Amino acid sequence: MKRYFPVLIAVLGIIVGALSVATYNTWLQKKNFYKTQYGEWRKLNLILEQVDKNYVDTVDNKKVTDAAIVAALAELDPHSVYMPPVELDAAETDLAGNFDGIGIQFNVPNDTAIVLEVIPGGPSEKAGLLQGDRILKVGDKDIAGVKFPQDSMVRRMKGPAGSKVEILIGRGKEKIPFEITRGKVPVHCVDAAFMVDDTTGYLKLSKFSKTTYQEVNLAATKLLAQGMKKLIFDLRDNSGGYFDQALLLGNMFLEKGDDIVYMQGLHRKKEDYKADGRGIMRDITLDVLINESTASSSEIFAGAIQDNDRGRIIGRRSFGKGLVQEPIYFNDGSGVRLTVARFYTPSGRCIQKPYSDDYRYDIYKRYSGGEMYDADSIKVDSSAVFKTVGGRTVYGGGGIIPDIFVPLDTTRASNFFIACNRKTTQMRFASAMFDRYKESLSGISDFGELERFLDKMNIPSKFREYASATDGIKCSDQEWKDTESYLLPQLRALVGRYSKLGEDAFYKLYLGVDTTVKKAIESE
Repeated sequence: MKRYFPVLIAVLGIIVGALSVATYNTWLQKKNFYKTQYGEWRKLNLILEQVDKNYVDTVDNKKVTDAAIVAALAELDPHSVYMPPVELDAAETDLAGNFDGIGIQFNVPNDTAIVLEVIPGGPSEKAGLLQGDRILKVGDKDIAGVKFPQDSMVRRMKGPAGSKVEILIGRGKEKIPFEITRGKVPVHCVDAAFMVDDTTGYLKLSKFSKTTYQEVNLAATKLLAQGMKKLIFDLRDNSGGYFDQALLLGNMFLEKGDDIVYMQGLHRKKEDYKADGRGIMRDITLDVLINESTASSSEIFAGAIQDNDRGRIIGRRSFGKGLVQEPIYFNDGSGVRLTVARFYTPSGRCIQKPYSDDYRYDIYKRYSGGEMYDADSIKVDSSAVFKTVGGRTVYGGGGIIPDIFVPLDTTRASNFFIACNRKTTQMRFASAMFDRYKESLSGISDFGELERFLDKMNIPSKFREYASATDGIKCSDQEWKDTESYLLPQLRALVGRYSKLGEDAFYKLYLGVDTTVKKAIESE
């Protein structure tokens, strides 16, 4: 037996080797079967199929598929994104011009939601809710005094039109239950529109929703009727929205044949958009206010005004998002926003800023690089030089660089002011003042009357007492003297917001410390 043992080992080795080769050949055949080119996109489907058929544990197909989509889009550009159903619905609702809900605007200054405005004609007005009401409970959930997240409050109040929600309101010492039938509630994008003086109007636009042109046109018509010759159009912190609304607004101010914008991409031919010369604001002097959070459709509008030498751009360099994004919808309620082209201003500037590894932190880089405080620190692409219609030089490189630069003002913040900001003392003070003067304040609809009422309130003394008693924040007479010039207008604006004038009162009263608006008013 010992004599045949080496032979037996050799034979077994041959058999094992043959089996190994056979196994490898089988795997190789499968490998060849699954061979695909990177450009064919089948590889991703094949991998997901194999995971589904062969993975060792149970797989959450939805979770894995969503993760694969997110990872794939992340290799394109920062704005091509996958949106699950909840996110897509929220994003589209924000721009739709209306939503299903109860129809109130509220604030949470002290862990309790306080109704700032009951939207006229909305479900809450019909049910009897009033400005200043405290929302204590929604359905069976306590939301007051329990540090309930504000976004969760909104979700509990929203719901399909026709559905009902029970809300418990605190009104003075009473607790009043309401059953409100939800309905369609308009979402306004014009935050404020009023006359600054006899000839200058101010209009604050928060986003480009489906109703933007309609709202701006209505507000502009009213301001023109009041004698407006010049408009301060505030697009600061406006992140954009629908492209067609930017075109309609540009058309309001430009002459027939003026270029508004053009778009172009690898799979999209160049498309030019021009004004038709029928806009109602063609003869109005125009200043457009922008900052680092002005983006997308706002930049399209600002770029068109600047390149046509139609008005002045005042503020700080805009965000730099100039991408044409097309939505792709899936039957599960999710969707993709895919970048298909770029926007260019009439002179040829690409609005989109360059992509980089730290793209999402670009704003922080601007702060650290000094751009927010010094115009000379703005990074200008000197190789991307363009000319406006009038021959002025403008630069590319992303975003819209203002004609008149206004830096951030951080020199006036006293320790008292900073301490109050940390505890939102100003907002809670305004709420307390509304509780005290509710009957008088809520009936004021004239700005002159509001100013006289605020003058009589002795706000400086009352605020210092409130800050000390409520938050333990004290200041010397000298510190208040150093702080009053910019804190008092803010306090008056926050209290004035509780009048019938609402946001118009807030913005108008706050203009006194708004350095960008002051620059537009003062400079020629």
